[in-house]
Amino acid sequence: MKTIFRACKIAILFLLIQFISCKENAKTINNVIQEVEVSTQKTKLKAEDFQIQIDGRKTNFYVLTNKNGIEVTFTDYGQRLISIIVPDKNGNFEDIVLGFNTLKKYISAREKYMGSFIGRYANRIAKGKFSIKGRQYNLSTNNGENHLHGGHKGFNNVVWDVHKLKGNEIEFVRTSPDGEEGYPGNLKVTVNYLLTDENEIIISYYAVSDKPTVVNLTHHSFFNLAGEGTGTINNHLLMINADKYTPVDENLIPIGELASVDGTPFDFTKAKPIGRDLEVADQQLTYGKGYDHNFVLKEGLTKNESGLVLAAKVVEPNSGRVMEVFTDEPGLQFYGGNFLDGVTKGKSGKSYNYSGAFCLETQHFPDSPNQPNFPSTLLMPGEKYTSTCIYKFSTIN
Repeated sequence: MKTIFRACKIAILFLLIQFISCKENAKTINNVIQEVEVSTQKTKLKAEDFQIQIDGRKTNFYVLTNKNGIEVTFTDYGQRLISIIVPDKNGNFEDIVLGFNTLKKYISAREKYMGSFIGRYANRIAKGKFSIKGRQYNLSTNNGENHLHGGHKGFNNVVWDVHKLKGNEIEFVRTSPDGEEGYPGNLKVTVNYLLTDENEIIISYYAVSDKPTVVNLTHHSFFNLAGEGTGTINNHLLMINADKYTPVDENLIPIGELASVDGTPFDFTKAKPIGRDLEVADQQLTYGKGYDHNFVLKEGLTKNESGLVLAAKVVEPNSGRVMEVFTDEPGLQFYGGNFLDGVTKGKSGKSYNYSGAFCLETQHFPDSPNQPNFPSTLLMPGEKYTSTCIYKFSTIN
């Protein structure tokens, strides 16, 4: 009997050891899974560095991925796109947008629009004034005597609600109250970002207003396809499908003309290095300290199945990275990083120097409310503002 009792005790002890061992193994497996999940996130950014209080609201950090390993990160403050990590021709992944490793640095940065959503009106409105049906509206002026990118508290400076979040999609929603920065109407805005397995970031804009108003929305990432903070973009090959552009005055306000690019430094109808003509004596380049101009996309361009046209294509020869821009907008603002001065340091600790990035912002034209020959940006009650921009990434050898 004692022998049987001892055998039972040994069996129970063995089972207990096995149970404990299984629990420890389960813990180990869970830890491994967690480590794998963390290691598959290529960004070195930390979520907690983007979780602060702004206007009584806690901000957050979001990661989108696709099956090809591309990774895109956002914060809900200004819908800032913080990083885009894509491969080069050899399969090496790098971050290709300028930015910072904490939200506080975005807030204190000299460059206020890096990676952000822009509205209610992208670009400039002369003297911060426009009229609708004979009534004049006075906007805040934050660019000398002019209004730029929505004013002092534009859409880049507010916390947005997140209404949809999937592994490869995020949607932001906010209603801009009547009178914000001087604009009429309660404007409800929805912006959806979708990262596809075709390596596209599809940005879909929607807006409705309860009063007549003007709207011009865009995205303002600073790109360097060689890698964030890696030299200038002057050797990038750029093609823009535009045969005209809108010349500006010394304050970068359009003078109302649609000028031909032919025979000027603004001719990107065939791909050329961005820096090739920067030293050409040209008053427009002097005004912008380089390229900071709206290009008028050609009429009759072939549309894809979504009704979008290829607005621009950029190739970085060394890495083989390619970026294409598709849109249904009539214009594209090309900015060559002319106001980067080397003082600002970004995510990797590298200085952001002159011509260290480019922006390609799909848009209606600057100052359209004051330029009757430009496409209208008027939005009436009962109408719906829609716009789509696609940034598509690929490589060539």
